[in-house]
Amino acid sequence: MASNASGKEKLFINEVQGHQARYRKLIQFTHSSTKAAGAMLVAAVVALIVANTGGYEGFLEFWHTEVGVFFGDAFAGMSLAHVINDVFMAIFFLLVGLEVKYELTVGELTNIRQALLPIVAAVGGVLVPIAIYLAFNATNPETAHGWGVPTATDIAFALGILALLGNRVPNGVRVFLSTLAVADDIIAILVIAIFYGHSPSFVWLGAAAVVLLVLVLMNRNHIYSLIPYLLVGAVLWYCVFMSGVHSTIAGVLLAFVIPSGSRVNIKSFLTWSGDKVREARAVYEPETPVIAQGGYIETVQDLSRVARQVVPPATRLEHRLYPWVYFGILPLFALTNADVSLVGADLGAFLTDPVLYGVMLGLLVGKPLGIMLFSFIVVKLKVASLPENVNWMHMLGASILGGVGFTMAIFVANLAFTDEALVTTAKAGILAASLLAGVLGFLFLFLQAKAAQKRGVAYLSTPANEDDDLLQTADRDAVRDSEEMMRDIESPLIKQEIEEAKKRSGVFEIVVDLGESGLLGGGSIGDVREAVRNEVVRVLREEGKDELLEKVQDQFKEHEGEPPLVSVEEALRSEGEEALRAALHREAEDTTGMSGGPSDKPEQANEDATRGGQDR
Repeated sequence: MASNASGKEKLFINEVQGHQARYRKLIQFTHSSTKAAGAMLVAAVVALIVANTGGYEGFLEFWHTEVGVFFGDAFAGMSLAHVINDVFMAIFFLLVGLEVKYELTVGELTNIRQALLPIVAAVGGVLVPIAIYLAFNATNPETAHGWGVPTATDIAFALGILALLGNRVPNGVRVFLSTLAVADDIIAILVIAIFYGHSPSFVWLGAAAVVLLVLVLMNRNHIYSLIPYLLVGAVLWYCVFMSGVHSTIAGVLLAFVIPSGSRVNIKSFLTWSGDKVREARAVYEPETPVIAQGGYIETVQDLSRVARQVVPPATRLEHRLYPWVYFGILPLFALTNADVSLVGADLGAFLTDPVLYGVMLGLLVGKPLGIMLFSFIVVKLKVASLPENVNWMHMLGASILGGVGFTMAIFVANLAFTDEALVTTAKAGILAASLLAGVLGFLFLFLQAKAAQKRGVAYLSTPANEDDDLLQTADRDAVRDSEEMMRDIESPLIKQEIEEAKKRSGVFEIVVDLGESGLLGGGSIGDVREAVRNEVVRVLREEGKDELLEKVQDQFKEHEGEPPLVSVEEALRSEGEEALRAALHREAEDTTGMSGGPSDKPEQANEDATRGGQDR
């Protein structure tokens, strides 16, 4: 049986270790908000390039190709573009609905006081853009109806940009932005349902209501299989589509009736599964091929069958949909809808169109202004407070990222305007504002990250009980970044604080100000000793000098209470005078760098080495 570095037996046989490693990398890739934002960006850039070349006509013809099903002489179908906008985007809204349901059930929206700041900020981020848009278009009946375009935030792009900063940004910024985006999505869904549908057919609306009632009854009768919900959900989609209300709303309605609980009694399952594992161990015969062990296979199949049902249907569906939506549906949507063609356009009329400025300034100025203004009012009234370790510059950066509209804004633009020229102009405003908002928001937060880096501050996140399967994607990204940094921490005291924080909360942050020198920060000589110890351990581990690392660890214990460099010198001296001279030379260079000399990274030597803990 194969073993890993810790001496434990590996779960999979040696022959498939490579496959498993590639599979894990694929899962990490397809569940990364940064990679998802990158996929959509590439698709949008391709659409922009094609739209301004000679191949644009063929590009449009392809997406207007009719697809469907024949019934004798009858044909039921729609164009590929409509399949993406009406069918695939309904699946996107199903995922949005599942994410909203998660936040309402166990996420940030369960505690109204905690969620009040991002909810009120989201309202401000809707009202101010509307006011700015109407300032340009209120008197024009052809364009006034587009007020909903600059109100939506693209959660995938915004969180993808934020994820680029890793653990240099407080967890509170990510929580604020993700909760704001969810509240923003709820408002956008209501806006689409109420203001951007066609004249409704009450017959089909009645049919949709009956189908929705069936789904509710299925939920109330504790049906936990996903297949019945998806089949009846397809009927719901058709009824909503025929009613005149935009069909994507069916996805949201379906999400809210899919059970978020488990059909398995978890307490009983823990005992039952333990019994099954012992039963499997008892009947397993190491020398007999598995295929010939009927009793063992039957026991494991029972365990597998029930274990699959432990995870709630809503969670199972969300995890299955995420890669298909963010790496398939949304890039396809960007490819078919980001096609702003300026070939042969009247640039003078284009640049003076009030729709362009209403949309662009609504997103770029209105969004951050509304979010900041309403946040400031709520905080000053002491109804809510800023998230822990978050300052107003962090809030400004997050507010600017709220101006990244893209997917949802383009979706609303397609509904708001019937004139293709106005749709194109609105898309241009959306793309320009999203690009500028993304860059400016990133720069604001990057400057805050650099300031934190100079102080030696890092913000680390971890899931409760070492389990990140139920975390949202943005949280999983932060946890993976944090785990890489935590591997370099060797201090028993800090490790103890981390373990205590894990028990108290699902997310914790470690924050330490190391002072201007990047070393003392007002701490004791013991703090310096821990800093030196951690940094030496990190360097030796990176260089693969395991034997020397062991000696250094022993020397630190032996010379406890003495000046911090004695232990290192003793260990290095045992390796030879040459090793000691090289280490002292590196130490002199690091000291020069930390005192303002020509070191490339004056703060780096101790930035990851010492951290104090505080949980949230």
